[in-house]
Amino acid sequence: MRRLFPVTEETAAQAPGGGPEGEEAGGAAGARAPGESREWSLAELAAAYAYPEPAPGAPRTWLRANMVSSLDGAAQHEGRSQPISSATDMRIFGTLRALADVVLVGAETVRQEGYRPARARAEFAGARKAAGQGPVPAIAIVTASLELDFTLPLFTSPLVPTLILTGAAAAPDRVAAAEKAGARVLIAGAGMGVEPARAVQALADLGHTRLLTEGGPRLLGQLIAAEVLDELCLTISPTLTAGGAQRIAGGPSVAVPHRFELASLLEEDGFLFSRYRRPQNSGIIRSA
Repeated sequence: MRRLFPVTEETAAQAPGGGPEGEEAGGAAGARAPGESREWSLAELAAAYAYPEPAPGAPRTWLRANMVSSLDGAAQHEGRSQPISSATDMRIFGTLRALADVVLVGAETVRQEGYRPARARAEFAGARKAAGQGPVPAIAIVTASLELDFTLPLFTSPLVPTLILTGAAAAPDRVAAAEKAGARVLIAGAGMGVEPARAVQALADLGHTRLLTEGGPRLLGQLIAAEVLDELCLTISPTLTAGGAQRIAGGPSVAVPHRFELASLLEEDGFLFSRYRRPQNSGIIRSA
């Protein structure tokens, strides 16, 4: 893993031909060669992807998305993201989960990807406890129909109850079935569907302010359109898939493209791990 941005003294030292004077002649004994990559520890990844600290006395939600895309824009191959992912991408996936209070996901992604409950990670147990978090993030499913298989481990054996976000007009029998299965149902919309801003607020009302969404594309598109997304962690996979796969975000286009700023860029084995954030002067402020 190499850090490409932001540029630091270490970044410059890793660049081919770069670094302090004398590095081209070999540098200090034991120093890494320019451009050499190494595996980052989980602690280093956690520090690199830490949520921003809210201003004193003003706790607020922070919603980040984590997605992967091929070079030609595909978010999936044959309906799943795994074929365009990598081992390091999955380590970052696990780290982002370990930092979050809750993972927000669309019902179709739950069905397509075979979602399971988040698992406890001993490496992050101390940090989660210090941050006042439970052993694992809750999985929060966005669904209008509640057409879910309540016999899946996501409902039968989670370490913390699975959350379901739905609309006020959801079928009462499906709501009852979800609650019977042990899920907690949150109303986040006046009609059948879920309103993104209300979903974020409903989670914040439970104390979940460090939010992570893993899509899918339809849900991410809704969050973008509603202007509730603060950060996008996008893995660019060095693969080409062609075909008609979805992009990372779907649905209607926004009236004006939303401009985000590059926060960091890492690289390993041709994969680029980028983080983009909403500009600080965007004028959009949400409090928990």
